[in-house]
Amino acid sequence: MNLASMTTSDLVGALISFTFTIIIFSYIIGDNPLFRLVTHIFIGVAAGFAAGMVIYNVILNQLIFPLIEKPADTFLYIIPPLLLGIWLFAKVIPGMSSLGNPVMAYLVGVGAATAIGGTVLGTVFPQIGASANLFDLNAGLSNGTNIGIILGSGILIVVGTAATLAYFQFGVKSSPDQPTGQSWLDILRLIGQIFIAITFGFIFAGVYSAALTALIERGNFIISSLGLFLPGR
Repeated sequence: MNLASMTTSDLVGALISFTFTIIIFSYIIGDNPLFRLVTHIFIGVAAGFAAGMVIYNVILNQLIFPLIEKPADTFLYIIPPLLLGIWLFAKVIPGMSSLGNPVMAYLVGVGAATAIGGTVLGTVFPQIGASANLFDLNAGLSNGTNIGIILGSGILIVVGTAATLAYFQFGVKSSPDQPTGQSWLDILRLIGQIFIAITFGFIFAGVYSAALTALIERGNFIISSLGLFLPGR
């Protein structure tokens, strides 16, 4: 794309993006008012976007519009959450915040139950199933995989899973007559700590790689933007 083929909106967007990118990079030489202004703009835009999505997708599409279009069919299951939402506004009124505690407790309970259910059904059970499937020799042999590799990888993952879970078993301690670190559970927890450290290392490497990719992309954007406005482009 060259300057002549750009529309006015594309040109304005490119100028704003280029300016904001340079201001963000100015943090390298130290904190400054322009950097803080851009970060405030970013936070404001993100908050406004989130509020707009909530208003449009939740309040309008799931509460107001169904209640207007089909009041008889939607009244029973729309009015309760609508009343709870209005009730929750008591938390922001001085002197009446305690009235909103039941609704807040309900939200926290539902959120906790959803998180626990998602963890058990979405992580624990699939992990158990995946660990068990690692010992499916018929499936592995049908793919031409060596039986030693199948058993070795399966044992390694099962030991890593069990050791990682044992690491978080804080309530179990060695008996007084047994030196710390010599029981089988202490050894298993140490192995789990090693697996956790390896996992954190991979996560850090992934985050660093993503940040480096973003930095390269922004650097390429700056070079492309400078070349766009240079004479002869």
